[in-house]
Amino acid sequence: MRGLLMIAAAAVLAGCVSSPSLEGTAGAPSFDALQQMCSPQTVDYGHDAQSVYATFFDAYVATRRGRLSKEDFCAFQASIAQRHASEATSSDPKVRNQWVEFFAEQRANAISWRARVDPTLRAG
Repeated sequence: MRGLLMIAAAAVLAGCVSSPSLEGTAGAPSFDALQQMCSPQTVDYGHDAQSVYATFFDAYVATRRGRLSKEDFCAFQASIAQRHASEATSSDPKVRNQWVEFFAEQRANAISWRARVDPTLRAG
């Protein structure tokens, strides 16, 4: 049940923040470009790609505006990549739920970092 609540909370938060498409839009880097800021190798997030991109993009905005260092941004990306590889693709529902809970927390962190530097997220 807690996992479902975390998914619902992440969905609500994601609905409040718009993110560009995976290919990037005017003024926004593509998903691959965001990943390549930290490593030449990109990760295939499968069906989680759009959510992960939105999370990385929010953290990127915070990085670009001085709220998050590049080192912290890259560590954030690496932690998500590592947990995705070990938990997100598991066929065990308990392990998959660990990914969902972890990712929801990371999504909330990224939104919080961006909200501190992006006045458009505080206007409503």
